Order: sequence, then C-alpha cells, then structure tokens
Amino acid sequence: MKLKLGIPKGSLQDATVAIFAKAGFKVSVDKRSYFPDIDDQEIELMLFRAQEMSRYVENGVLDCGITGADWIIENNSKVVKVADLSYAKQTLSQVRWVLAVPHDSKMKSVKDLKGKRIATELVKVTEKYLKKNKVNAEVEFSWGATEAKVGIGVDAIVELTETGRSLRANNLKIIDTICYSTTEFIANKKSWENPWKKDKIENLVLLVKGAIAAQEKVGLKMNVAEKDLKAVLKLLPAMKRPTISALAQEGWLDVDTIIDEKTARVLIPQLKKAGAQGIIEYPLNKAIY
Repeated sequence: MKLKLGIPKGSLQDATVAIFAKAGFKVSVDKRSYFPDIDDQEIELMLFRAQEMSRYVENGVLDCGITGADWIIENNSKVVKVADLSYAKQTLSQVRWVLAVPHDSKMKSVKDLKGKRIATELVKVTEKYLKKNKVNAEVEFSWGATEAKVGIGVDAIVELTETGRSLRANNLKIIDTICYSTTEFIANKKSWENPWKKDKIENLVLLVKGAIAAQEKVGLKMNVAEKDLKAVLKLLPAMKRPTISALAQEGWLDVDTIIDEKTARVLIPQLKKAGAQGIIEYPLNKAIY
C-alpha cells in the first residue's frame, strides 16, 4: 500500500522540500516530471499547484496534500484538515490576501470600489468580501502578474503577500486585508478512515511539524560551575527546563537547552560573563513536544 501525497508546485515548492529534508525525507524534484522521488517506499509524491490541490484531495486522486487554507475556502473543498503547518515561501508566518490600489489613487477603502474592476486569482473569496461590505464591483480572474494589471483596465487587485515588497515595487498600496491564510496539511475523507493511511499521515505530520518548530531554534550546550549555575539559569529562556547533568570534574555541570536562534548572539556573551564555559551552539532538525 502507498500513500499518495501532493506537494505544492510553485512558490511553496522549495520551502516544502527543505522542510521535508529536515523532517528526514529526501525529496528530489525533476523539472520535467510531476512525480518527485522520495526516499520512502510507502509514499508516492505528486506535484500540483496549491490552487488545485484541495480538489484532487477531495476527489481521491490524492490521499493527502499540502496547500493554503485560502484555496480550500476558494474551492469549497470537503477535506479533513489534519494540521496547520504555519510556513510560507519566505517566512514561517501566515500570509494574507490584500486589496491594493495605485499608490496615488484617491481610493481609501472598499467602499470606493463601487462600479470598479478588480483582478485576482481568489475570485470567490473576493466576491464574498465585496458582498459582505455591500459593494457592487466586477471581479475578474487573473492568470498571474496581477500587480502589473492595475491601471490597464483594472482599478484594483486582490493579491497574496507575505512582506508587501512586491506591491510596493509595483507602486501599489494596501487599503484592506481580505483574509489570512496558513499552509494546511489536508486529507481525503476516505483515506483518513483507512487505519494504515491515517497512521502514516499522522506520523508524517508529526515529523514535518517537528521540522517546522525547529526552523528558528538552536541548541545551546555549555559547562557551568555549580557556584555560577543560578546566574546562568536566570538568563536561559528555555522551552521547558534546561537539562542539567554532572560532569566528571567535581563542581561542574553540563547545561543543555533550546533557544530562539535570533537571541543566541545576544545571549551567548551574557552567558560567558555569567560563568558559562565551552559554549556550543548547534542547529536542530526537529523539535517535537
């Protein structure tokens, strides 16, 4: 038996392959093939765009897949939401769909779009948003390069953004947020009822979530004299409690902990001043709670 898993082609592809590598799965993608290799004989990988992934999971072409919550809503797909994976192509945070207009536009809110034309890939969600705000505007599907269409027959766009840099580069300003979205691991309802497939999915998700949790964490290992332990422990923002064990040399302890990587450069000099010695910072592949 094999688990048919869809991974997103396009903007999320590289981030997904990198996270799978940290989770312990080597994925090799051939640019000419939609069937990547994975070093697990029980998994069959397929590449689909995130926009269509939930449809293929719903109809059983795939047992499970990774896509954005936005596309599940847009497609109105009836699938099992197994886990929120909380990663995007550049960051580990959620992304958002925003309503944007030219920077010099007098339009300041959705109310100003009455009778205007809006281009987006997220048509149904945008139409619901306009209806909620009681605004009658025309929404047309965009096949891509949406930022470039403003001013060429289009008055505004609804586009996905993580940082807003692309919008600013195209001289656009955000006037509202339509919705937020995170990356979701989803499953076909019948596949989820199959004990073997459900167990395989849950084990896979456990490892992938562990890899995501470790993305911005590092381990710290150090030697601390017993007399300095209290001062060192006050500095450590441990996930739980640090691991402390005795060293062969009497009066000395080994202290192990996990911290946010961005705080390491500030914390390590402080730990040194507090008496820690032999400080080692090491990367993590997975952090499973």
